[in-house]
Amino acid sequence: MPRVVACGGRDNAYDKFCHSLDTSVDGHVAILLVDSEEGVGQGVKPWSHLKKRDGWKKPSGATDNQAQLMVQCMEAWFLADRECLEEFFGGNFTQTALPGSKDIEGIAKADVMAGLKKATRRSGKSYNKRRSFDLLAKIYPQKVADASPHVQRLLDFLDRVSRTT
Repeated sequence: MPRVVACGGRDNAYDKFCHSLDTSVDGHVAILLVDSEEGVGQGVKPWSHLKKRDGWKKPSGATDNQAQLMVQCMEAWFLADRECLEEFFGGNFTQTALPGSKDIEGIAKADVMAGLKKATRRSGKSYNKRRSFDLLAKIYPQKVADASPHVQRLLDFLDRVSRTT
């Protein structure tokens, strides 16, 4: 099973990823999983996006698959499983306040966050970052993968890694 290590800010996540490459244990594969923060052009590889946006270079020894992006932010994943959102936030959740696009990777981060805030405003359990991991544990991964090529890429990589370790 993968182990998720929340690292705080983006730069801290990159630094910890680089450090983990230097200290990795046999059979363990480190993955940098961060928000893209903005749209990622079709065919643009994650390391190229991260170099352009953040100035991060691919560390020596890292593979292309060890950089994975949540496009444009992790919260966009929640939009792929709106039934889960309704169940999680309960009564007075306003699903119509969420961005309507089925292309969850094309929705700007600001619009995703504003939609979640507005949709949960009257639910008695408004969205905030502290709730994100609880919600992430409840969404249906295949719905998210079906709506996000980057999520499908991550799941495919995790599947390959699990078969080789």
